[in-house]
Amino acid sequence: MERLQKVIAYAGVASRRKAEELILEGKVKVNGKVVRELGTKVSSSDTVEVNGVKLEKEDKVYFLLYKPRGVISAVTDDKGRKTVTDLFKKHVQERIFPVGRLDYDTSGLLLLTNDGEFANLITHPKYKIDKTYIARVKGIPTIENLKKLQRGIKLEDGKTAPAKVSMTTFDEKANKAIVEITIHEGRNRQVRRMFDAIGTPVVKLKRERLAFLDLTGLSTGEYRELTKHEVKLLRVLAETGKID
Repeated sequence: MERLQKVIAYAGVASRRKAEELILEGKVKVNGKVVRELGTKVSSSDTVEVNGVKLEKEDKVYFLLYKPRGVISAVTDDKGRKTVTDLFKKHVQERIFPVGRLDYDTSGLLLLTNDGEFANLITHPKYKIDKTYIARVKGIPTIENLKKLQRGIKLEDGKTAPAKVSMTTFDEKANKAIVEITIHEGRNRQVRRMFDAIGTPVVKLKRERLAFLDLTGLSTGEYRELTKHEVKLLRVLAETGKID
């Protein structure tokens, strides 16, 4: 089940805010009845009409993108910057959107889909889908500070969940290190803020893996479609916490 305004936005009819206005104005019907409640939820079997026009149901599609740095994880950008969906426009007809986000200056693995239910399974913290990052940091984290990251560290929006952390290399002369960190939350700029909190700011950040998926075979800016089996495994992993 998805909120009605979200379904309208995903269909590309209007932004979520505009969709809310349309609902309040009585211009949206669900199964033939006008709906004015913003909290209304609908399923894929419901028929939704906006201004008398029925929303077409698209086939569900799922993509894995090697996101470059300098690209926005959004469908549109009011500043005119390049978005991740711009990388698909010539070859993908469906109205896809990013599953979660990677910062403008972060590269790596990002999923895109038009399946809102699937996106929620991947992004909601309660499903604990692992996301692994490679961080190049300024300074060399102490063992104690790495343990702080592992246990969870206090940020302005609360303590982070426990993480898996390991320092892969360090250079005392250059005063820098490379650290691998795995989290399942997705707060805004979370990894960067975690390293800021221990005094070793991130210089470069890349998401290397999501669950069992990685970037094998892709160069920056390239993408591939997920297989049906991969989509099924991700659903099973989110719903059960494990895959055989």
